[in-house]
Amino acid sequence: MNVVIVGAGEVGCDIAATLSEEGHDVYVVEQNEEKARNAEELDVRVIRGNGARPQVLYEAGVMEGGDVDLLLACTDRDEVNMLSCWIAHRAGVRRVISRVRSLEFTDSPTWGQKLGIDLMISPERSVAREILELLAVSSATRTAELLDGRAAIYALRVAEGSPLVGMALKDIREKYKDLVAVFVYVEREGGEENAVPDGNMVLRTGDLCYVVTYKEAAWLLEELFQLRKSRPLRRVFVVGGGKLGFQVTQRIQREYGHVQIRLIDHDAKRCARLAEELGGALVLNGDGADPALLREEGIDEADGYVCATESDELNLVYAALAKSMGVGKSIAVVRRKLYEDLPDLMPVDAVVNPNEALASVILRMIRYPGHTRALSVIEKIDAEMLEVVLPEGNRLTGRPLAGLGLPKGVLVALMGRGNRVLVPTGATQMQAGDHLILFASTALMREAAELFSEESGDREEP
Repeated sequence: MNVVIVGAGEVGCDIAATLSEEGHDVYVVEQNEEKARNAEELDVRVIRGNGARPQVLYEAGVMEGGDVDLLLACTDRDEVNMLSCWIAHRAGVRRVISRVRSLEFTDSPTWGQKLGIDLMISPERSVAREILELLAVSSATRTAELLDGRAAIYALRVAEGSPLVGMALKDIREKYKDLVAVFVYVEREGGEENAVPDGNMVLRTGDLCYVVTYKEAAWLLEELFQLRKSRPLRRVFVVGGGKLGFQVTQRIQREYGHVQIRLIDHDAKRCARLAEELGGALVLNGDGADPALLREEGIDEADGYVCATESDELNLVYAALAKSMGVGKSIAVVRRKLYEDLPDLMPVDAVVNPNEALASVILRMIRYPGHTRALSVIEKIDAEMLEVVLPEGNRLTGRPLAGLGLPKGVLVALMGRGNRVLVPTGATQMQAGDHLILFASTALMREAAELFSEESGDREEP
């Protein structure tokens, strides 16, 4: 596939490197000299210039009669991204995807449709949902919603003294009959035994388990893993009144109307505007790391502190400071992969990376364009989640899950059937129209997606 990527920031370079490694021909368009030099270290061709200019895109092959399959515009300027996509669409590029930061462009699908853009994507809403779920389930270090929010995947660590220590996975469901969950991945200290587990795997203290379950069952998971329950949210601090901070605050207001919110920003004009738009939140003009301000507003009794400024370094330091002052859970927004492992070294409970979320969603949509929804999972475990719909005539219809002969490393983690959400067992029979959440290693996901998506006659029976 021939791909043109406009923008060589964190997102653009990450996607370019991945697609190049997968054997695609990639052009990167970038006008910033430093970013262009960074892109030249990848196995891609770099075009220097403004990606919103037709003559620059022409150098990358974007022209009538050209053979570009996909153009992805992911600079930090919405206007450049949308104009690049419009030019590419008019030139006949088969598929165009635009990153947008202004939420008004994704509030309605008509913007993209009128410009011929196949997909306009912004990470702010999905990241805000992740942050809210991390606050609600205080023991989780990572999480992602599934099946329109009816279920989720949680990363939870097995605490010392947990009743799960020494238990095989196949025995957990037998002992805890109210726990309806699937263990899809276990990350073990040292890394040698990280794996998609089978029923014989025995859990140890310190194991980080990725578990898919109904949202309503998350409290039971927490009790088993950490010997404690999350209390209802009562007070949350949000530092940074930009797009993401606004989204987090607005979502908390909408889903937890009783929560006391302290939104802190250093810009007085922005605070005045936010106070008008977010009537229920207390908007404070100040420094999110001011100990006197934090103590006065009750940081030691707060359930969460979310630092979402534009600076990764500030977010990490401020979140660590809030944790040292007694906040229940501290979350830092970071955009550089360099900082993702710092919670292991600093008193920060979780980090959320909007750039990683955006890059992974775009990559899934490029790899599996025909599926309902591509879901991102933490990159470092080299695994993916994908939502597929079992079509009419698929040869798996009517067969029990245990009899499908799935390759080791491929799991059906969750199933949506009508208005119900099911955690399937080996006896669960597939039905046409089922929404299936597949979990697999990156190497196996394409095979798994084809197996569940093909119609009868597409492939001979084994």
